[in-house]
Amino acid sequence: MTIDWMAFTPGSAIVGGLLIGVAASLLALFNGRIAGISGIVSQLLHFKSAPFDHLPWRILFVLGLISSGWVYQLFFQLPQITQSNSIAILMTAGLLVGVGTRLGSGCTSGHGVCGLGRLSTRSLIATISFMTAGFISCYLFLHSGLI
Repeated sequence: MTIDWMAFTPGSAIVGGLLIGVAASLLALFNGRIAGISGIVSQLLHFKSAPFDHLPWRILFVLGLISSGWVYQLFFQLPQITQSNSIAILMTAGLLVGVGTRLGSGCTSGHGVCGLGRLSTRSLIATISFMTAGFISCYLFLHSGLI
């Protein structure tokens, strides 16, 4: 993937980050729930063990995530994305993210946005671990010639 730095506009990223923070805060404030994606999807997949009244908001949350790109493109042009890695590498990366999410008791959004917002020590350690692993991985891959 390449980034066109001349077309980089941090304003939309700031607005998007603020919207995510506000949405996570509202969900916690009004529903007492955490907007961690892995937990929400996990409860949908194990719907028999989850309380029935939790099902509607979880379905709407995931539908909102899935449809957000479509809604965005109604108003703005989607950025041009190029992908140069093989499907096997992408599938392996996705599998590793899934395993890491399970081992880390949550995903980056849950720990980084919601956990840090609740001043969770566990989420602070998890977020530092995610970021450190990401920095090291990027450095090794970019300087080893694998990418």
